[in-house]
Amino acid sequence: MYLELFGAAGEVTGSCHILHVGGRRILLDCGMIQGGRKAEARNRDPFPFEAAKIDAVVLSHAHIDHSGRLPLLVKRGYTGPIYAHPATRDFGWIMLKDSASLGERDAENENRKRARKGLKPVEPLYKEADAEQTCMQMQAVPYGRPQQVAPGVEITFRDAGHILGSCLVEVALEENGVKRKLVFTGDLGQYGTPILNDPESIAEADLVMMESTYGDRQHRDRAQTIAELAEIIAEADHHRGNVLIPAFAVGRSQELLYQFGKHYDEWQLGRWRIFLDSPMAIEATDVYRRYPQLYDEEATRLHNQSQEARLLPNLAMSRSADESRRINKMKSGAIVIAGSGMCTGGRILHHFKHNLWRPESQVIIVGYQARGSLGRRLVDGHDYVRIHHETIKVRAKIHTVGGLSAHGDQDDMIRWYEGFENRPPVCLVHGEPDAAEAFSERLNRADAAWVQLSRPGLRIDLANLESAP
Repeated sequence: MYLELFGAAGEVTGSCHILHVGGRRILLDCGMIQGGRKAEARNRDPFPFEAAKIDAVVLSHAHIDHSGRLPLLVKRGYTGPIYAHPATRDFGWIMLKDSASLGERDAENENRKRARKGLKPVEPLYKEADAEQTCMQMQAVPYGRPQQVAPGVEITFRDAGHILGSCLVEVALEENGVKRKLVFTGDLGQYGTPILNDPESIAEADLVMMESTYGDRQHRDRAQTIAELAEIIAEADHHRGNVLIPAFAVGRSQELLYQFGKHYDEWQLGRWRIFLDSPMAIEATDVYRRYPQLYDEEATRLHNQSQEARLLPNLAMSRSADESRRINKMKSGAIVIAGSGMCTGGRILHHFKHNLWRPESQVIIVGYQARGSLGRRLVDGHDYVRIHHETIKVRAKIHTVGGLSAHGDQDDMIRWYEGFENRPPVCLVHGEPDAAEAFSERLNRADAAWVQLSRPGLRIDLANLESAP
């Protein structure tokens, strides 16, 4: 039995790992590679395995960097089950169909240009029909219920506290009388995140495949983060500009609405018009409403006291493109939450074109920005950016509010790891090299048995972990 790492190895996105047990192949995640045109072009490359020969897929959560190539896997021949939490399955219908729709639209636009140049047309990565078929293959598995996915392979989902339905994946393996337990974190959430429960502790493992996105830093204290949000909104009110918040449709958008509702009077939000300008985020918010049993204690209490419409009476859900375009006629008084989270596409780009060059505007970055993304260039302080083939001067004030990240920071990840009684060995995935190396050093101080940094094609012999790495 062995583990092979192919995606999110030495980088954050493109989660994709294979377990080989008893002649069976179990795929853990199949995510999109993100971070600019070169990174995204890699999504079209052949898989380093034959899709039709995969026996089962286990999906940790719904974010596109973990799920976004599943329709491509299906398109290329995978017909088996995809095991996921019920909320993840519901999000899949939204996010994968949206991803397919965007891909088809981009291909259509590109082909108009190629036709004028006499070039052959390109195909979208996959189509909506592929996304729909993928969702049909999803089988819902709730937290805490063991599920056999292949002979000698049994999974149990635990709450990762990252987004609704996100899973830590416990994998019990047996081959030729040898038993092992692998734990895959997917993405690990922060402790004390609103709405969600804390990441669930696990007592023992033989190997932990652990994310390291923020392995080299600590987030700002949550109370300080909320105070910072209040200050930014007050500053924006003083300058009479708009506030733009690129946010992931699942997780971050819902937390922002939660915080706005909770602090509505304190932050004088009645003086603003608040827009959730993302059809996908609107649908995802409906999914959040369907799973109140997954909320933490505070969110449950708030949910029972009032409905969101009353908490935010000035919230507008912008479903259509025309509704989105009308927002850009507002010169002040608008708080706009729009996708995409890394500013690589979507409606946020149109709002940037109308507001980035205005010094009274405020931009709040609330999530991880991959290398090569527009969001990363804004965070890094670029004076000019390119949007839709147009150069835009950046005069808006850019705020990076790290405390709202859905990922745990270095202290959160160490706290979770120290819940293991046996201090198991660790393979670090889902992190840029500097972050992974810094977290490796911290794990060594926490008495990890050994720490292995991932790389594409790395193979770990699970039957002989004593001799690794």
